[in-house]
Amino acid sequence: MTLIMVVDDDLDLAEMLGIVLTGAGYEVDLVNRGDEVMPLFSTQNPDLILLDVMLPGLSGVEVCKLIREKSMVPIVMLSAKDDKQDVVAGLEAGADDYMVKPFDPAELVARMKVRLRRSGGEVNSDLTIGNIVIDQIEHSIIRDGRIIALTRLEFDLLVALAKEPGRVFSREELLSQVWGYRPATDTRLVNVHIQRLRSKVEIDPENPAIILTVRGVGYKAGVPGSFQ
Repeated sequence: MTLIMVVDDDLDLAEMLGIVLTGAGYEVDLVNRGDEVMPLFSTQNPDLILLDVMLPGLSGVEVCKLIREKSMVPIVMLSAKDDKQDVVAGLEAGADDYMVKPFDPAELVARMKVRLRRSGGEVNSDLTIGNIVIDQIEHSIIRDGRIIALTRLEFDLLVALAKEPGRVFSREELLSQVWGYRPATDTRLVNVHIQRLRSKVEIDPENPAIILTVRGVGYKAGVPGSFQ
């Protein structure tokens, strides 16, 4: 059974999420302090983490950084309306998505399902961008024989761009394809993850050759012949 770790010091909310997620078929582990996460994480090995920004003991941002040192497990930040700056810090630390309280439990479950899904279907070929090889079956990124560690979301984002090199994707299109969002959503999600992805796959992130910005429109993968 898929295990969800809920990290929130609001006990009423945590219990409500436990009921909702259990009803959706998930196993749930409730944690109410940031400094209690890592020992439990190491033993429980959750499939997804719902992580509050403001926590006693250790902040959600710091917890996110610690998790990313060990794992690429999907992380969804939970925040109050006035925590947007902290949410961006969480995304930069490696979180995949965020939800602002109060939120619709059904929407949360829908977003979780997107994060938990694995790229599948009839995928039987590698993709290449410059000197990077994307193995869609093994979910691995290799450059010059070295594996580059990406979160599942970062992998999906790179694949979406790599499948159509040269095509310009708007931020809204990427939100729909990679995050699974249909309505208009905060496009900072895309910007932050593009920056994180560049920091991992570009030789010089300040002068990207793999993921290019098209001003006023969005992003595209570099086309063959444009790489150094």
